[in-house]
Amino acid sequence: MESRKTILTSRRQLLSTGTVAGVMSMIGSPSEASGAVHAHPESGARSVREFGAAADAVSDDTAAFQRALDAVAHAGGGTVYAPPGKYLFKGTINVPAGVTLRGSYTCVPSHVGMRNQGAVKPGDDGTALLVTAGKGNEDGAPFLTLNTNSSVSGLTFFYPEQVTDSAPVLYPWTIVMRGKNPAIFDVELLNPYQGIDASKNERLNIRNITGQPIRRGIFVDAIYDIGRIENVHFNPWWSSHSAVYKWQMQNGEAFIFGRADWEYVLNTFCFGYHVGYKFIATDTGECNGNFLGIGADDCNRAVLVEQSAQYALLIANAEFTSFDGPDPTMVEVGSAHHGVVRFSNSAFWGPCDQIAKIAGTGTVGFRISKKTGGGGFLSASPRQPT
Repeated sequence: MESRKTILTSRRQLLSTGTVAGVMSMIGSPSEASGAVHAHPESGARSVREFGAAADAVSDDTAAFQRALDAVAHAGGGTVYAPPGKYLFKGTINVPAGVTLRGSYTCVPSHVGMRNQGAVKPGDDGTALLVTAGKGNEDGAPFLTLNTNSSVSGLTFFYPEQVTDSAPVLYPWTIVMRGKNPAIFDVELLNPYQGIDASKNERLNIRNITGQPIRRGIFVDAIYDIGRIENVHFNPWWSSHSAVYKWQMQNGEAFIFGRADWEYVLNTFCFGYHVGYKFIATDTGECNGNFLGIGADDCNRAVLVEQSAQYALLIANAEFTSFDGPDPTMVEVGSAHHGVVRFSNSAFWGPCDQIAKIAGTGTVGFRISKKTGGGGFLSASPRQPT
């Protein structure tokens, strides 16, 4: 039978095949995509083309998009539609309250990029936003801001000036969520430095996201009313076996949770990060909630719990693996931890020295099932290493 090490290596090779090529080959010709299959905008939607958007990957379409968004907001709310094409942005845009910005995709898009040169490129088969705003400044203004009851869906976000042969170029957050009920559906974050800042809002809704955020994927904080995150998968489809991917594996954090009251996270996954799921304390507090069917593969720390709330993190039906970097470990709980974490019916595998490193004064439980069908909790503390 094939050895365990061979199986693990084969899986990693499958997810990391391909060669590094020039970034600009990702956007191809500056001409607008033709013949793309896309949904017709619903009745009453306003097209960005009405407001002067060129979709040619050369002209700056920032002002045209903002005119369309503001016009729909002034009319009482509704949908702004961006037909298939390659829209270049040198500035930032704000989606007003009650307005939806929608692209052509009605399912979450995905582009394998450099890993398959014969595959379609962003903008060839649907709506792609090519972002250059904020280059060199990770603390700058976010590219797109959502507000109360506003949403974005059916789009690919691509940074054509991001590099692969060195440490990444810094950029601000691609999307920030503010106000009440902001939502993101069916979106590809192909290669942003930072993906979604989902903080300082109420009842956020994130569903069906793919891509490869390099430094940070999703950051959640200051959520006092339930947030929902579903079907988010971060894989190295844009770049692998490159200097920037190596940097990502040494520095990247896919999911970061600060204060969140009763967060619900379902079917999320990441591959090739330094930390898969990170739980921290911020000025507003810590996280508690339900994390079901989550996974982290080839992360140095699949789960890092610096702090959690007393109401507990429940992590169930999860799969965690750790391969690379110094002392790869599936679960690490820090020395300052005083909250509660429970792992139930979860799988841990990979060529690392230990499943978990537990410190702090809090409670960490692992539910274990016996062959007879029974089960129980194994609780760990600094005096009971797991």
